Amino acid sequence: MLVPDPKVVREFLTRYASLRIAQAEQERQATARELADVSYTLCVMMGATSIHEAVAKADELLIAKGRGPAAAEVAEPEEEKDLSLAV
Repeated sequence: MLVPDPKVVREFLTRYASLRIAQAEQERQATARELADVSYTLCVMMGATSIHEAVAKADELLIAKGRGPAAAEVAEPEEEKDLSLAV
């Protein structure tokens, strides 16, 4: 299975959220069309049948990519692994 680029997924999620907010503030046909296009694209990218499923899968992808080996090293450097958090 192909995995979409997390940067592209993040861009589409941001665009989706912005359009949802814009549509909630003031309904416009152009915004509704763009929201439908972004929703469809997210569904296709994530292999989902609904926008709710697509957003959930996108969140999982971004969280999983954030917890990769490089992120673990940044979160917990080698020299701090044995330090106690108790003060």
